[in-house]
Amino acid sequence: MPTRSAPVLVYDGDCSFCTASVDFLTRWVRPKGTVTPWQFADLEALGTTQERAEHEVLWISPLGAVYGGAQAVAKVLLSAGGGWAWLGGLLTLPPVRWIAHGVYRLVAANRTRLPGGSPACALPASRRPGCRSAS
Repeated sequence: MPTRSAPVLVYDGDCSFCTASVDFLTRWVRPKGTVTPWQFADLEALGTTQERAEHEVLWISPLGAVYGGAQAVAKVLLSAGGGWAWLGGLLTLPPVRWIAHGVYRLVAANRTRLPGGSPACALPASRRPGCRSAS
């Protein structure tokens, strides 16, 4: 697997809640790396699959390590430095890591009900209106 010069944050660009969350991260947290919707990413070259990208946000290190869900969020925060890095480091430690995983799964399962969410978020990517499936 080739190395990259910067990490890559991969998210669901068809989900309004996910997009709003990433917009917040890029504006206020300012992670170091590239941010891209999975629909426009070469997932195979990144070392992951569409199935995984549909399931959770992904952080892919320059060396190709793939972190998903709450651990991807922790890596985003760590990359930003400062107080954000402190919070990201906390998210990697048990039992906080276990709680973060549960909270992430709860939010992901209910993203259609959260601000910015839409009914399309609940559908598999292949059934979303205007889907730009990468497969």
